[in-house]
Amino acid sequence: MKWFVFALQRYAVFSGRSQRSEYWYFLLFYLLVYVAFLFVDALIGMYSKTAGIGLLSGVFSLAMMIPSLAVSVRRLHDTGRSGWWVLIGLVPLIGAIVLLVFFAQDGEAGTNEYGENPKAGA
Repeated sequence: MKWFVFALQRYAVFSGRSQRSEYWYFLLFYLLVYVAFLFVDALIGMYSKTAGIGLLSGVFSLAMMIPSLAVSVRRLHDTGRSGWWVLIGLVPLIGAIVLLVFFAQDGEAGTNEYGENPKAGA
């Protein structure tokens, strides 16, 4: 949860770098909260089977859109890639696979054009 809060503190910061643990723990906590909201939506009758989303989970998704994008861009910066690579996710299947590989790679050692290595301070 520490990484989720850390990413939220950098809500709309698209510069700099994020190490793997920040990205993956953010994603894990995001998914856990999203599933919990889906469960609550189903319990209170706010889940729509046709839309596949409920009121609480929908509001949570909208609120987390910018932090998710920001942490993804910073993760790409850590691997030495431009944040624009996140747009490859729009390509069905292939884009998701490419991003998964990029996000799983270790960050560049030392300083790159996007900033200091976040592992150096850890």
